[in-house]
Amino acid sequence: MSGFRHLGDRLVHQGYIWHVAVAEFESPDGERFTRDIVRSPGAVAAVPLRYRADGTPYVTLVRQYRAPFDDVVVEIPAGMRDVADEPTELTAARELVEEVGLDPGHLEFLTAFYPSVGMTDSVLHLYLATDLVEVERETHGPEETHMDVLHVDLSEAVDMILRGEIHDAKTVIGLLMVERRLREGTHG
Repeated sequence: MSGFRHLGDRLVHQGYIWHVAVAEFESPDGERFTRDIVRSPGAVAAVPLRYRADGTPYVTLVRQYRAPFDDVVVEIPAGMRDVADEPTELTAARELVEEVGLDPGHLEFLTAFYPSVGMTDSVLHLYLATDLVEVERETHGPEETHMDVLHVDLSEAVDMILRGEIHDAKTVIGLLMVERRLREGTHG
């Protein structure tokens, strides 16, 4: 449809989950060009939503170390699609248990998006998690072992975005989508 053709990949690095390829393409006018691409199985994320006794909606976030930035980042629970052929809903439910100790009774698909179109083919599937039951966490790796679990009113979480305290794209998208759905009364 676009007139561009993908001619093939040359693997330059194979990692545990991702690999890096130099991909060759042809433009509509026949020009050949290459691009470095991080090939990824994709990821999932979920906005865990509950209500306080007074009816105030709140979300569960994590504050964890992220090596690429050598910094601590506030985000919604998320994870890589690292189990072959696992449906995204199951991956999201598993990540909620692992990271924050919440088993979702209901997962509602919000959207799928491309987190970084200029460098990776990753697709992130985003869910709203409700009817949550507290269970024991099943952390994996030092980042999860040392992360903080936060329970924040949804309005405060949105304010954190507006104040520049939340930078993570999936978290910004998820929190703003959920806030809008609640405001408009379109939450399923």
